[in-house]
Amino acid sequence: MMQPVRTVNILGVPIHAVTTEETLALVDAYMQEPHLHQLATVNPEFVMTAQTDAAFRAVLHSADLCLPDGIGLLYAARWLHTPLPQRVPGSDLIYDLAERCARHGWRLFLLGAAPGVAAAAGTVLQARYPGLVIAGSYAGSPAPAENDAIVARINAVSADMLFVAYGAPNQDKWIARNRAALSTVRVAIGVGGALDFVTGKAIRAPKQVQMVHLEWLYRLLREPWRWRRMLALPRFVLKVVFSRSS
Repeated sequence: MMQPVRTVNILGVPIHAVTTEETLALVDAYMQEPHLHQLATVNPEFVMTAQTDAAFRAVLHSADLCLPDGIGLLYAARWLHTPLPQRVPGSDLIYDLAERCARHGWRLFLLGAAPGVAAAAGTVLQARYPGLVIAGSYAGSPAPAENDAIVARINAVSADMLFVAYGAPNQDKWIARNRAALSTVRVAIGVGGALDFVTGKAIRAPKQVQMVHLEWLYRLLREPWRWRRMLALPRFVLKVVFSRSS
């Protein structure tokens, strides 16, 4: 029986105190169990969205793992005297998960992103990890009208693991509402724009920028239209600072 994972509460959102290696060990265990396990890659934007979106907040509370994706969560946890051991970025984790799928013969389905991106990402991952089985790929949408058809498509190819790239909170809500319906999937994770990074459609910050935790600034400079979403960061900082004194 798996031991419970320590949880850090940041503004009412649970964040699991895990490293990448611990995450992968948990995934290995999840894959042996007869039901779907949901992973969420949480960053400050998730936390701020959850303040006003009760349905999204409930999804995060019900997820099996809420991974500390954003560096802001590590700073916040330290400020709240409940430190997290490591950042676990979803954009890196998907490669580890794809490698695990290739090694164990797990069938991976890629859902979401713009038309053609999921298929292209599958080709890139297969070239990187020989033996990886891409059970299927499909853009689709998180719209309720498409829901049943997409679930049927995934079940028909007996997918074991599922990456969903609809962006938060849509991807996480989509996984949560289909946990029981996805009959063969054992691990599902919302991956945001990670498939765009895999294909080169979007470019991640250079390693030196990532090391100094300024990847968010690099992305803002490349995609200035994101400035409204980035307003969540200063709001997050202020809310965390004042939460400790309240």
